Amino acid sequence: MQAPQNRNIRWWMLSLVFLATTINYLDRQVMGLLKPVLEKEFSWDEKDYSYIVMAFTTTYAIGYMAMGRFIDKVGTKIGYAVSLIVWSLASIGHGFVKSTIGFIIARSTLGISEAGNFPAAIKSVAEWFPKKERALATGIFNSGATVGAILAPLLVPFILGHYGWRQTFVWIGALGMVWIVLWWKFYAVPEKTKNLSKEELQYIKSDQAEKAEEKTKIPLSELLKYKVTWSFAIGKILTDPIWYFFMFWLPAYFSDVFKMDLTKPSLPLIIIYSGTTIGSIGGGYLSSFLIKKGWAIGRARSITMLLFALMVVPVMFSKYVDNMWMITIIIAFATAAHQGWGANLMTTVGDQLPNSYVSSVIGFGGMLGSAAGIIFPLFIGIVLDTFKKAGNVNGGYNIIFFIAGISYVAAWGLISLINRKKTA
Repeated sequence: MQAPQNRNIRWWMLSLVFLATTINYLDRQVMGLLKPVLEKEFSWDEKDYSYIVMAFTTTYAIGYMAMGRFIDKVGTKIGYAVSLIVWSLASIGHGFVKSTIGFIIARSTLGISEAGNFPAAIKSVAEWFPKKERALATGIFNSGATVGAILAPLLVPFILGHYGWRQTFVWIGALGMVWIVLWWKFYAVPEKTKNLSKEELQYIKSDQAEKAEEKTKIPLSELLKYKVTWSFAIGKILTDPIWYFFMFWLPAYFSDVFKMDLTKPSLPLIIIYSGTTIGSIGGGYLSSFLIKKGWAIGRARSITMLLFALMVVPVMFSKYVDNMWMITIIIAFATAAHQGWGANLMTTVGDQLPNSYVSSVIGFGGMLGSAAGIIFPLFIGIVLDTFKKAGNVNGGYNIIFFIAGISYVAAWGLISLINRKKTA
């Protein structure tokens, strides 16, 4: 069935999800950018700051599962709204705290509520898009994460310089309240959207199985019976920690190895993080294109994910490259590949399960991926500290890059093995 030409309401709905994801990453980036100012204000040492970071990452992991279950129970419109209202208030609340404990409480609230973004976003995509367009839709909204990460360094210094750090938290957090008004006014499931044409509704439902979806709470034991629950979880466990490394250690890597001055604009980092947007949208487009060309949905997702897994492999050989710009290109391909990988991995859940299961499974896998993301940084710290003391910090980074290079291929292999087994 061809896409309708007269109406494209599903893409307008997707724009709301894109904006929410952008705000999500804007809010979480503020703390890191204000770290030098807050350290002076509250006399923090690195241990104090680490407690605050751990508060966010731990509650984010817990919140993934809790918010996923909540969203499946109450529906996308209410669940997404509750998630964003709470995280916006938590973000604003940072501007009013007066102690380290206060920041830990605010950060914990932010973590558990922000975890609702991706379960709600994926559920929205499953409601509004046919399977052949879901990876592209996921890639588009997922690129909001990169946009948020790029906007934060532009907005935060401006607000900080004119109004101070407290108002920075308040202003950035208040953006979510504007989104809430738009979301509540315009969002609904397709069947309840008045301006949706019959043609577009038929297109949205064109490759979805006709299943009566239960509104009662789904037991976790039921979710664990499905292969996609475990394949998605494995994909998150093996690759989410690598993404955290790319996000949080690359500035230090370029500073340690190439002596980059991080007080000035960093073109290599701009290139790397900007490229992730291309990877996110391009990855979603590729599998959607293959499906429209007649490929089976599972095969299109699998081959696309394999391609992106192979694009990460070259980072294993970074120790043989001395040129900063060559390293930049290699890492840019790897980070873009991660986003393409992620867009397809998240879409596999909606491909295989009813919409009423989607947020719960996304939450379960996201929780395990985030838990791995808590543990892996400890390993990175031990490795880098050991090699720094030995006077060879680059050797430590080479070990991390080697692990990054094999993780996606290993994840793809395990996912393929799980999907070949018979369902219990």
